[in-house]
Amino acid sequence: MPFSIVRQDITKMKADAIVNAANTALRMGGGVCGAIFNAAGAEKLQQACDKVSPIKTGEAAITPGFRLPAKYVIHAAGPVYNSKNKEKCAELLRSAYTNSLALAVENKCESIAFPLISSGIYGYPKDEALREATTAITDFLAEHEIDVYLAVFDKASFVVGKELMGEVESYIDEHYVDTHRQARSSRLDIEKKFFAEEELSAAPMMSPVKRQQSLDDLMAELDEPFSDALFRLIDSKGKTDVEVYKKANIDRKLFSKIRSVKGYTPKKPTILALAVALELTLDETDDLLERAGYALSHASKFDVIVEYFIVSGKYNIFDINEVLFKYDQPLLGGA
Repeated sequence: MPFSIVRQDITKMKADAIVNAANTALRMGGGVCGAIFNAAGAEKLQQACDKVSPIKTGEAAITPGFRLPAKYVIHAAGPVYNSKNKEKCAELLRSAYTNSLALAVENKCESIAFPLISSGIYGYPKDEALREATTAITDFLAEHEIDVYLAVFDKASFVVGKELMGEVESYIDEHYVDTHRQARSSRLDIEKKFFAEEELSAAPMMSPVKRQQSLDDLMAELDEPFSDALFRLIDSKGKTDVEVYKKANIDRKLFSKIRSVKGYTPKKPTILALAVALELTLDETDDLLERAGYALSHASKFDVIVEYFIVSGKYNIFDINEVLFKYDQPLLGGA
C-alpha cells in the first residue's frame, strides 16, 4: 500500500529505510532516536552519523541500517515547535519528510517507515504533526512510486482532530446498529430509471425505438460486471488511471491487475477506496459494491465510518484512514 498507518515498533520494520527523528548534530538521543541507535548498534551508527553531520532543521541524511532489518536509516531533523511561528515550523516539518522521501528514492528504496517527527520532546502538537506529515507524504506520492508507512508504537499518542472525531462519533451513534440492516439496493435506482423512461415513452414525442433503446441500456447497466462499471465511471468522471489509483491509495500493480485480469474482483476496502477516489455518491458506491458482491451495512463500524465521509462529501482518503486507524478498523486502499 502506498501510504499506510501501522501500529508497530519502527526498529523491527522490514522497510528498505526507516526514519530517525534526529537532532541536527545527529547525536544519539532518547525516545525513538535512542531505540533506533540501540537496535542498529549505537557505536557503528554514531560513527556513520559523524561522517554526514551536522544537518540543518528540515534536512535529512542517510546511513546504513547495520543490525536493523532496514537497509538504511534516514535521519531527519524536525523543528522544535514554536506556537508564535507556526507557519515556519510547518514548512520545516514538511521539508523533513520530503527530504527523507527524496533520499529514499535516490537510494532506490521501495519502502520507507516514519515515526511522527517532532511530536515527542520537540513539542509539536500531535494532530498538527500528523496533518503536516500527511500533507508532505501525499504531495510526494503524487509524483513518485514508493510505499510509505507511518509507524505508531503507542496508539494513545495518535491524535486526530477533535472536530472531525466528534462528527464521526455522532454519526456512528446515530447509524451504527448491532443487528444487520438490509443494505440499500442500487438496483432500485435502475428500476426508478426504468419507470421514469416508461413515463417519458408515453409522451407522443418519444418513439418506440427510443424506448427500446433506453430499456436495452438499462438492462445492460443492470448486468454490467464490476470492472466494466469501474472503468465506465473513471471515463465518465474524466479521470486518468494514475489519478484514480493514487487518490485511492492503491498500488499501481494492483490497479493494473484490476484492469487487465478479466473477472478479478478486489477486496471491499479497495473498492471503497476507488469509490472515494472517484468521489461517488452513496448510491453510486452501493451500486459499485453490489457488482462485486458486497454491500454497506450499519452493523459494521468500518462501513458506517466510510459512509459518514461519503455522505459528508469528504473524499480525502488519508483523513478517512486516520479515523479508521483510531477505531482499530481496516484501512482503505490495497497493495
